[in-house]
Amino acid sequence: MIMSRIEAPRDEATGNLVDRLLSGLPPEAVLTDPDVTASYANDMASFCEAGAPAVVVLPRTVEQVQHVMRTATELRVPVVPQGARTGLSGGANASEGCVVLSLTKMDRILEVNPVDRIAVVEPGVVNAALSRAVAEHGLAYPPDPSSWEMCTIGGNIGTASGGLCCVKYGVTAEYVLGLDVVLADGRLMSTGRRTAKGVAGYDLTRLFVGSEGSLGIVVRAVLALKPQPPRQLVLAAEFASAGAACDAVCRIMAGGHVPSLLELMDRTTVKAVNDLGNMGLPETTEALLLAAFDTPDPTADLAAVAELCEAAGATQVVPADDAAESELLLQARRMSLTALEAVKGTTMIDDVCVPRSRLGEMLDGVERIAEKYDLTIGVCAHAGDGNTHPTVCFDATDPDESRRARESFDEIMALGLELGGTITGEHGVGILKKEWLAREIGPVGMEMQRAVKAVFDPLGILNPGKLF
Repeated sequence: MIMSRIEAPRDEATGNLVDRLLSGLPPEAVLTDPDVTASYANDMASFCEAGAPAVVVLPRTVEQVQHVMRTATELRVPVVPQGARTGLSGGANASEGCVVLSLTKMDRILEVNPVDRIAVVEPGVVNAALSRAVAEHGLAYPPDPSSWEMCTIGGNIGTASGGLCCVKYGVTAEYVLGLDVVLADGRLMSTGRRTAKGVAGYDLTRLFVGSEGSLGIVVRAVLALKPQPPRQLVLAAEFASAGAACDAVCRIMAGGHVPSLLELMDRTTVKAVNDLGNMGLPETTEALLLAAFDTPDPTADLAAVAELCEAAGATQVVPADDAAESELLLQARRMSLTALEAVKGTTMIDDVCVPRSRLGEMLDGVERIAEKYDLTIGVCAHAGDGNTHPTVCFDATDPDESRRARESFDEIMALGLELGGTITGEHGVGILKKEWLAREIGPVGMEMQRAVKAVFDPLGILNPGKLF
């Protein structure tokens, strides 16, 4: 439902803002009904405050985004850019009285160029839709977050998203060649290039990747593509302990193998996935390791990895027979976070990345923290790059359990830093991890971060209250 300017309840300030926005936007692009705008207040993170938006706008063109930013600058109104709101750090949460700038209607794939191996897209393009479109040209866009059927390229860029295939193909930042960005004052800036190489000036493109909408609004992206690899085959290995599974990960990486995927699920996660989806995963295991190869001869690669898993103590190693069985195993892994949420109804999903060599210590530490706080904490991990997702399951209606969940989350963050890791491998800082960013990068680092922010957003209107 979209309310008109007359029907929409608003005070003088909000009315002026809405009228100014409508001078450059069609009525259907401006939402003012409080019941509707409230639905844009949050992403998927727990324990992150959100304000009530004054208005939600859904532009379809670059010029409309520029109009929004000029209006916001003139009226000194905060702007919170959003994609599909699948984020897990509160980075897309509304500020009180802000303009929520939802970019989901800017969803065109503008170009796919097989010669230059690039795609040019708008920010609202869904990750999976891009992957399917470029596949028609024999190409692939590798970054594949677990939410790839919902999340948008703009959101992926804002949080520098990762995914299951990062161990071989890398993260979003490695595929963003150039950007068109609307700055806080409405000016349009282009960064980067369409060429395979280019080192002209500071790398402002990489600066915007992972900036969580705090420096400008991405309205167009030039993305690098890869040739479509062969269909991957997956191997599942059961272990009697998480430590043994992590030892297998170390052996695989030290052996020079390059899997297209190397994922770990602990016993809590395996049980949750089975309970939710009847996936038939082996619940007798303490840790399940999934390894995949998309090489010309994946069978030989899987056989070599199977030997390493057995040497590390695997109790059973089962290679998939075909691509369909492989996809079923990957679907089980993609279900992990949804399945863990079903355990108690609410989750806090951590995103701590540690050196691969310390992955076993991380999982052992999480188990101790779960026991200390008497909580269910499941761990799934992009094990090949050390990126763990300890997921605290709790009942949000129980104040004591909620307190313990928050405290356990902080201990997990501290553990990650103690092991030489980082507070976020792919989810971003947002609201949830602001204090931890300061701990990780230190006072000088924070000073430089704020200085960069001030150059691009001197009024502080872009996604305020996020990062720091």
